[in-house]
Amino acid sequence: MRVLIIGGTGLISTALTRQLAARGEAVTVFNRGQRDVAIPAGVRQLTGDRYDAAEFVRCMRTAGEFDCVIDMITYQAEEAAALVEAFAGRTGHLIVSSTIDVYQKPAPHYPYTESIPYGGIGAYPLGKAACERLLLQRGLPVTILRPAHTYGVGGHHRGHVIHSMGKGTFFLDRLKKGKPAIVHGDGSSLWASCHLEDVAAGFAGAVGNSAAVGKTYHLAGDEAMTWNRYHETVAEAMGAPKPELVHIPTAVLRRVAPNRCRLVAENFQFNNIFDNTAAKRDLGFRQTISFIEGMRPTIAWVERTFGFDPSDDDPLYDRLIESWRGATDRLVDELAGLDQ
Repeated sequence: MRVLIIGGTGLISTALTRQLAARGEAVTVFNRGQRDVAIPAGVRQLTGDRYDAAEFVRCMRTAGEFDCVIDMITYQAEEAAALVEAFAGRTGHLIVSSTIDVYQKPAPHYPYTESIPYGGIGAYPLGKAACERLLLQRGLPVTILRPAHTYGVGGHHRGHVIHSMGKGTFFLDRLKKGKPAIVHGDGSSLWASCHLEDVAAGFAGAVGNSAAVGKTYHLAGDEAMTWNRYHETVAEAMGAPKPELVHIPTAVLRRVAPNRCRLVAENFQFNNIFDNTAAKRDLGFRQTISFIEGMRPTIAWVERTFGFDPSDDDPLYDRLIESWRGATDRLVDELAGLDQ
Protein backbone atom coordinates (compact mmCIF):
# COMPACT_ATOMS: atom_id res chain seq x y z
CA MET A 1 0.00 0.00 0.00
CA ARG A 2 1.23 3.49 -0.87
CA VAL A 3 1.15 5.57 2.32
CA LEU A 4 1.98 9.25 2.75
CA ILE A 5 2.77 10.54 6.24
CA ILE A 6 2.62 14.31 6.62
CA GLY A 7 5.17 14.71 9.39
CA GLY A 8 7.06 11.48 9.91
CA THR A 9 9.72 12.75 12.31
CA GLY A 10 7.68 13.54 15.45
CA LEU A 11 7.33 11.52 18.63
CA ILE A 12 4.56 9.27 17.29
CA SER A 13 5.17 9.53 13.57
CA THR A 14 8.82 8.41 13.75
CA ALA A 15 7.65 5.11 15.26
CA LEU A 16 4.72 4.92 12.83
CA THR A 17 7.02 5.40 9.83
CA ARG A 18 9.26 2.61 11.09
CA GLN A 19 6.36 0.24 11.80
CA LEU A 20 4.72 0.75 8.40
CA ALA A 21 8.02 0.35 6.55
CA ALA A 22 8.73 -2.84 8.50
CA ARG A 23 5.45 -4.40 7.41
CA GLY A 24 6.20 -3.67 3.77
CA GLU A 25 4.17 -0.56 2.99
CA ALA A 26 5.53 1.91 0.42
CA VAL A 27 5.97 4.90 2.73
CA THR A 28 6.59 8.53 1.81
CA VAL A 29 7.08 11.25 4.43
CA PHE A 30 6.55 14.97 3.87
CA ASN A 31 8.11 17.48 6.25
CA ARG A 32 10.54 20.39 6.37
CA GLY A 33 13.54 18.09 6.73
CA GLN A 34 14.83 20.05 9.72
CA ARG A 35 14.96 17.34 12.41
CA ASP A 36 17.86 15.02 12.87
CA VAL A 37 15.81 11.83 12.62
CA ALA A 38 16.92 8.74 10.74
CA ILE A 39 14.47 7.83 7.97
CA PRO A 40 14.17 4.03 7.51
CA ALA A 41 15.70 2.53 4.39
CA GLY A 42 13.30 2.54 1.48
CA VAL A 43 11.20 5.44 2.81
CA ARG A 44 10.87 8.32 0.36
CA GLN A 45 11.19 11.83 1.77
CA LEU A 46 9.64 14.99 0.36
CA THR A 47 10.41 18.40 1.84
CA GLY A 48 8.17 21.43 2.04
CA ASP A 49 6.22 23.70 4.35
CA ARG A 50 2.97 22.17 5.65
CA TYR A 51 1.87 25.60 6.90
CA ASP A 52 2.12 27.34 3.51
CA ALA A 53 -1.23 26.25 2.09
CA ALA A 54 -0.50 27.04 -1.55
CA GLU A 55 2.90 25.33 -1.47
CA PHE A 56 1.47 22.35 0.38
CA VAL A 57 -1.36 21.79 -2.10
CA ARG A 58 1.02 22.17 -5.02
CA CYS A 59 3.51 19.68 -3.55
CA MET A 60 0.82 17.14 -2.73
CA ARG A 61 -0.74 17.27 -6.17
CA THR A 62 2.60 16.52 -7.80
CA ALA A 63 3.77 13.92 -5.26
CA GLY A 64 2.00 10.98 -6.86
CA GLU A 65 -0.91 8.77 -5.88
CA PHE A 66 -1.42 7.43 -2.35
CA ASP A 67 -3.81 4.80 -1.05
CA CYS A 68 -3.68 6.31 2.42
CA VAL A 69 -2.66 9.76 3.68
CA ILE A 70 -1.84 10.32 7.36
CA ASP A 71 -1.66 13.91 8.59
CA MET A 72 0.15 14.04 11.92
CA ILE A 73 0.53 17.79 12.34
CA THR A 74 -2.50 19.80 11.20
CA TYR A 75 -4.22 21.70 14.00
CA GLN A 76 -5.86 24.75 12.43
CA ALA A 77 -9.02 24.80 10.32
CA GLU A 78 -7.21 26.43 7.39
CA GLU A 79 -4.68 23.57 7.39
CA ALA A 80 -7.51 21.04 7.34
CA ALA A 81 -9.05 22.95 4.43
CA ALA A 82 -5.75 22.70 2.54
CA LEU A 83 -5.74 18.95 3.26
CA VAL A 84 -9.19 18.66 1.70
CA GLU A 85 -8.11 20.69 -1.32
CA ALA A 86 -5.03 18.54 -1.82
CA PHE A 87 -6.61 15.10 -1.42
CA ALA A 88 -10.39 15.19 -1.96
CA GLY A 89 -11.05 12.43 -4.50
CA ARG A 90 -7.35 11.54 -4.63
CA THR A 91 -6.93 9.04 -1.79
CA GLY A 92 -8.94 6.11 -0.51
CA HIS A 93 -8.28 6.85 3.16
CA LEU A 94 -7.36 9.95 5.11
CA ILE A 95 -6.16 9.56 8.71
CA VAL A 96 -5.77 12.65 10.88
CA SER A 97 -4.08 12.88 14.26
CA SER A 98 -6.15 14.88 16.73
CA THR A 99 -6.11 14.89 20.54
CA ILE A 100 -8.24 13.73 23.44
CA ASP A 101 -8.25 17.36 24.61
CA VAL A 102 -11.01 18.26 22.12
CA TYR A 103 -13.64 17.32 24.72
CA GLN A 104 -15.40 19.56 27.20
CA LYS A 105 -13.82 19.66 30.65
CA PRO A 106 -14.86 18.39 33.07
CA ALA A 107 -16.59 15.50 31.34
CA PRO A 108 -20.30 14.81 31.90
CA HIS A 109 -19.27 11.25 32.78
CA TYR A 110 -16.14 9.11 33.01
CA PRO A 111 -14.40 7.52 31.29
CA TYR A 112 -14.54 9.77 28.24
CA THR A 113 -16.22 8.18 25.22
CA GLU A 114 -15.98 9.39 21.64
CA SER A 115 -19.53 10.78 21.85
CA ILE A 116 -18.81 13.42 24.50
CA PRO A 117 -19.32 16.93 23.05
CA TYR A 118 -16.50 19.14 21.88
CA GLY A 119 -15.18 21.72 24.28
CA GLY A 120 -11.55 21.96 25.21
CA ILE A 121 -9.66 24.78 26.86
CA GLY A 122 -6.93 26.64 25.01
CA ALA A 123 -5.90 27.24 21.41
CA TYR A 124 -4.52 23.78 20.63
CA PRO A 125 -7.60 21.66 21.49
CA LEU A 126 -9.98 24.23 20.03
CA GLY A 127 -7.99 24.22 16.80
CA LYS A 128 -7.99 20.43 16.66
CA ALA A 129 -11.76 20.36 17.25
CA ALA A 130 -12.25 22.80 14.36
CA CYS A 131 -10.21 20.51 12.11
CA GLU A 132 -12.27 17.50 13.13
CA ARG A 133 -15.56 19.25 12.41
CA LEU A 134 -14.43 20.39 8.98
CA LEU A 135 -13.09 17.00 7.91
CA LEU A 136 -16.03 14.98 9.21
CA GLN A 137 -18.53 17.32 7.55
CA ARG A 138 -16.94 17.06 4.11
CA GLY A 139 -17.86 13.42 3.62
CA LEU A 140 -14.25 12.32 3.09
CA PRO A 141 -13.08 8.75 3.82
CA VAL A 142 -11.52 10.04 7.04
CA THR A 143 -10.52 8.48 10.35
CA ILE A 144 -9.79 10.71 13.35
CA LEU A 145 -7.36 9.35 15.96
CA ARG A 146 -7.13 10.98 19.39
CA PRO A 147 -3.95 10.17 21.34
CA ALA A 148 -3.61 11.20 24.97
CA HIS A 149 -0.28 11.77 26.73
CA THR A 150 2.30 9.95 24.61
CA TYR A 151 5.89 9.48 25.76
CA GLY A 152 8.99 7.48 24.84
CA VAL A 153 12.51 7.68 23.48
CA GLY A 154 12.88 10.49 20.96
CA GLY A 155 11.10 13.70 20.15
CA HIS A 156 11.88 17.36 20.59
CA HIS A 157 10.13 17.37 23.98
CA ARG A 158 12.89 15.10 25.37
CA GLY A 159 10.69 12.06 25.73
CA HIS A 160 7.72 14.15 26.83
CA VAL A 161 8.06 13.54 30.57
CA ILE A 162 5.50 15.98 31.96
CA HIS A 163 4.74 17.13 35.51
CA SER A 164 2.78 19.76 37.41
CA MET A 165 5.35 22.51 36.90
CA GLY A 166 5.90 22.24 33.14
CA LYS A 167 8.00 20.14 30.78
CA GLY A 168 11.54 21.02 31.83
CA THR A 169 13.86 18.20 32.85
CA PHE A 170 14.83 20.07 36.02
CA PHE A 171 11.97 18.04 37.52
CA LEU A 172 13.93 14.84 36.88
CA ASP A 173 17.00 16.42 38.46
CA ARG A 174 14.92 17.25 41.54
CA LEU A 175 13.76 13.67 41.86
CA LYS A 176 17.27 12.34 41.40
CA LYS A 177 18.48 14.60 44.23
CA GLY A 178 15.56 13.71 46.54
CA LYS A 179 14.01 17.19 46.52
CA PRO A 180 10.28 17.76 47.14
CA ALA A 181 7.97 17.74 44.13
CA ILE A 182 4.98 20.04 43.62
CA VAL A 183 1.70 18.36 42.66
CA HIS A 184 -1.40 20.36 41.75
CA GLY A 185 -4.49 20.14 43.93
CA ASP A 186 -4.48 17.14 46.24
CA GLY A 187 -2.96 14.96 43.53
CA SER A 188 -6.05 12.76 43.19
CA SER A 189 -7.18 13.68 39.67
CA LEU A 190 -6.63 10.82 37.22
CA TRP A 191 -4.24 10.66 34.28
CA ALA A 192 -3.42 8.08 31.59
CA SER A 193 -0.18 7.83 29.60
CA CYS A 194 0.70 5.57 26.68
CA HIS A 195 4.04 4.63 25.13
CA LEU A 196 4.71 5.88 21.61
CA GLU A 197 5.15 2.36 20.19
CA ASP A 198 1.65 1.37 21.29
CA VAL A 199 0.12 4.61 20.01
CA ALA A 200 1.91 4.23 16.67
CA ALA A 201 0.60 0.68 16.39
CA GLY A 202 -2.92 2.09 16.79
CA PHE A 203 -2.29 4.41 13.85
CA ALA A 204 -0.87 1.53 11.82
CA GLY A 205 -3.99 -0.50 12.61
CA ALA A 206 -6.13 2.18 10.98
CA VAL A 207 -4.21 2.24 7.68
CA GLY A 208 -6.36 0.77 4.92
CA ASN A 209 -8.92 -0.36 7.50
CA SER A 210 -12.39 0.10 6.01
CA ALA A 211 -14.02 -0.44 9.42
CA ALA A 212 -12.37 2.78 10.64
CA VAL A 213 -13.64 5.11 7.90
CA GLY A 214 -15.85 7.90 9.19
CA LYS A 215 -15.05 7.20 12.83
CA THR A 216 -13.08 8.66 15.72
CA TYR A 217 -10.96 6.68 18.18
CA HIS A 218 -9.07 7.11 21.44
CA LEU A 219 -5.46 5.94 21.60
CA ALA A 220 -4.92 6.46 25.32
CA GLY A 221 -3.36 4.50 28.13
CA ASP A 222 -5.36 1.97 30.13
CA GLU A 223 -3.54 2.67 33.42
CA ALA A 224 -5.58 5.29 35.25
CA MET A 225 -3.23 6.73 37.88
CA THR A 226 -3.53 9.68 40.19
CA TRP A 227 -1.07 12.52 39.72
CA ASN A 228 0.42 11.53 43.07
CA ARG A 229 1.11 8.07 41.69
CA TYR A 230 2.36 9.52 38.40
CA HIS A 231 5.07 11.55 40.15
CA GLU A 232 5.99 8.62 42.39
CA THR A 233 6.23 6.24 39.44
CA VAL A 234 8.52 8.58 37.52
CA ALA A 235 10.81 8.64 40.55
CA GLU A 236 10.66 4.86 40.85
CA ALA A 237 11.43 4.44 37.14
CA MET A 238 14.65 6.43 37.49
CA GLY A 239 15.73 4.73 40.71
CA ALA A 240 15.19 7.87 42.79
CA PRO A 241 13.80 7.95 46.33
CA LYS A 242 10.05 8.23 46.78
CA PRO A 243 9.47 11.99 46.56
CA GLU A 244 7.92 14.21 49.19
CA LEU A 245 4.86 15.62 47.44
CA VAL A 246 3.88 19.21 48.14
CA HIS A 247 0.24 19.86 47.21
CA ILE A 248 -0.65 23.37 46.04
CA PRO A 249 -4.10 24.34 44.69
CA THR A 250 -4.35 24.70 40.93
CA ALA A 251 -5.73 28.24 41.27
CA VAL A 252 -2.62 29.29 43.22
CA LEU A 253 -0.23 27.69 40.73
CA ARG A 254 -2.03 29.35 37.83
CA ARG A 255 -1.70 32.80 39.46
CA VAL A 256 1.93 32.40 40.54
CA ALA A 257 3.23 30.70 37.38
CA PRO A 258 0.69 31.30 34.59
CA ASN A 259 3.00 30.14 31.80
CA ARG A 260 4.47 27.07 33.45
CA CYS A 261 1.17 25.95 34.96
CA ARG A 262 -1.08 26.65 31.96
CA LEU A 263 -1.65 22.94 31.29
CA VAL A 264 -2.43 22.31 34.94
CA ALA A 265 -5.30 24.80 34.73
CA GLU A 266 -6.48 23.80 31.26
CA ASN A 267 -6.01 20.05 31.51
CA PHE A 268 -4.26 18.28 34.40
CA GLN A 269 -6.68 19.38 37.13
CA PHE A 270 -9.46 17.39 35.42
CA ASN A 271 -9.76 13.61 35.27
CA ASN A 272 -8.28 12.31 32.02
CA ILE A 273 -9.39 8.70 31.56
CA PHE A 274 -10.67 7.32 28.28
CA ASP A 275 -12.62 4.37 26.93
CA ASN A 276 -10.43 2.58 24.35
CA THR A 277 -13.03 -0.07 23.48
CA ALA A 278 -13.60 1.11 19.90
CA ALA A 279 -9.88 1.27 19.05
CA LYS A 280 -9.32 -2.18 20.55
CA ARG A 281 -12.19 -3.62 18.51
CA ASP A 282 -11.49 -1.98 15.14
CA LEU A 283 -7.76 -1.16 15.16
CA GLY A 284 -6.30 -3.89 17.35
CA PHE A 285 -5.02 -1.20 19.70
CA ARG A 286 -3.47 -2.44 22.94
CA GLN A 287 -1.34 -0.99 25.71
CA THR A 288 1.49 -3.51 25.82
CA ILE A 289 4.07 -1.35 27.63
CA SER A 290 3.29 -0.38 31.21
CA PHE A 291 4.04 3.15 32.32
CA ILE A 292 6.95 2.23 34.56
CA GLU A 293 8.43 -0.13 31.93
CA GLY A 294 8.24 2.60 29.30
CA MET A 295 9.54 5.35 31.56
CA ARG A 296 12.74 3.56 32.55
CA PRO A 297 14.40 3.69 29.08
CA THR A 298 12.80 7.05 28.31
CA ILE A 299 14.36 8.78 31.33
CA ALA A 300 17.68 7.01 30.79
CA TRP A 301 17.72 8.25 27.17
CA VAL A 302 16.89 11.82 28.24
CA GLU A 303 19.73 11.84 30.77
CA ARG A 304 22.21 10.20 28.40
CA THR A 305 21.34 12.40 25.41
CA PHE A 306 20.68 15.79 26.98
CA GLY A 307 21.39 15.55 30.69
CA PHE A 308 18.94 17.01 33.18
CA ASP A 309 18.40 20.74 33.56
CA PRO A 310 19.97 21.70 36.94
CA SER A 311 17.20 22.15 39.49
CA ASP A 312 19.35 24.62 41.42
CA ASP A 313 18.93 26.99 38.45
CA ASP A 314 15.15 27.07 38.95
CA PRO A 315 14.62 29.48 41.87
CA LEU A 316 10.85 29.69 41.48
CA TYR A 317 10.27 26.04 42.39
CA ASP A 318 11.86 26.10 45.85
CA ARG A 319 10.63 29.62 46.60
CA LEU A 320 7.11 28.51 45.78
CA ILE A 321 7.33 25.55 48.16
CA GLU A 322 8.80 27.72 50.92
CA SER A 323 6.16 30.45 50.51
CA TRP A 324 3.28 27.98 50.37
CA ARG A 325 4.40 26.18 53.50
CA GLY A 326 4.90 29.48 55.32
CA ALA A 327 1.48 30.79 54.30
CA THR A 328 -0.17 27.52 55.35
CA ASP A 329 1.54 27.57 58.75
CA ARG A 330 0.49 31.19 59.34
CA LEU A 331 -3.10 30.36 58.42
CA VAL A 332 -3.18 27.41 60.81
CA ASP A 333 -1.68 29.48 63.62
CA GLU A 334 -4.13 32.34 63.01
CA LEU A 335 -7.23 30.14 63.02
CA ALA A 336 -6.17 27.61 65.66
CA GLY A 337 -8.80 27.14 68.33
CA LEU A 338 -11.69 28.61 66.31
CA ASP A 339 -13.08 25.22 65.30
CA GLN A 340 -15.14 24.67 68.44
